[in-house]
Amino acid sequence: MSYQENLRYTKDHEWVSLDGNTATIGITDFAQRELGDIVYVEVETVGKALQANEVFGTVEAVKTVSDLFLPVSGTITELNEALANSPELVNTDPYGEGWMIKMTVDNPADVEALLDAAGYESLVG
Repeated sequence: MSYQENLRYTKDHEWVSLDGNTATIGITDFAQRELGDIVYVEVETVGKALQANEVFGTVEAVKTVSDLFLPVSGTITELNEALANSPELVNTDPYGEGWMIKMTVDNPADVEALLDAAGYESLVG
């Protein structure tokens, strides 16, 4: 299992990469393994301002559907359009081509308050 040092993580198994006040968000390698084969990613919140821990979309796997929780407050600005035709990118490259959304973060310091790689690794074992 991989835990990238340059990312922040949530207890709900999302990862966050911050560039200025723009965050890229996806689900972790652990989450995609637990879910199994991803068949659909639905995000209908582009352009909406949401608070931290609100549901921003769902990910559907062969055996389950799971909510996706926003790690920090802000406005969702972009959906990874590649997932419409290739949702399996979440399985094959969860920290790269399998990213889900980009957002403008209300307070970049909130990202720093999330788990670092070591903290997330101790959470999932």
